[in-house]
Amino acid sequence: MSDLAKLPVTVITGFLGAGKTTLIRHLIQNPQGKRLAVVVNEFGDVGVDGEILKSCAIPDCPAENIMELSNGCICCTVADDFIPTIEALMALEPRPDHILIETSGLALPKPLLKAFDWPDIRSKITVDGVIALADAEAVADGRFAPNVAAVDAQREADDSLDHETPLSEVFEDQISCADIILLTKTDLAGADGIAKARSVIEAESPR
Repeated sequence: MSDLAKLPVTVITGFLGAGKTTLIRHLIQNPQGKRLAVVVNEFGDVGVDGEILKSCAIPDCPAENIMELSNGCICCTVADDFIPTIEALMALEPRPDHILIETSGLALPKPLLKAFDWPDIRSKITVDGVIALADAEAVADGRFAPNVAAVDAQREADDSLDHETPLSEVFEDQISCADIILLTKTDLAGADGIAKARSVIEAESPR
């Protein structure tokens, strides 16, 4: 299969509450004529994000094209969860034109991106970009996540999580891997907060 025939994948990362689901919901509702598939890395008893996205499924992104990874942090369950899910999406008829992947707020993008080199899928898909969402107010305040307590609870609930990476380092990983960085909740940050958040991000991602 040639590079031109590979199925493109966009990875959307950012802490819990940064706005990932809102962005994906917007993309689902404005697919630009493409048939989309979505992988949601939600875990716990209730997959809130997955249910929200399935509730707004439309012909270009039907509910069966929206799959949840509910066994924990995506970068820690690549072999068991992620690869089979991608293979299942590629086997759909009709085949999706594009896959969107929403990572959990604790996922490190680098291990996930390495998974796209796995022999079973590397000839069939290609990463066309990584989008990192950053809460402007939280970044300006040095918290990085809009609700640190919620992120800590998420960490506690995930039995598969195999890294105790500080939030600042997870943020650095998200930013360093990103092709596009979206500042969210700028209305709460104000002009000074936006400027400070931009300076923090530019320090982590000079490119």
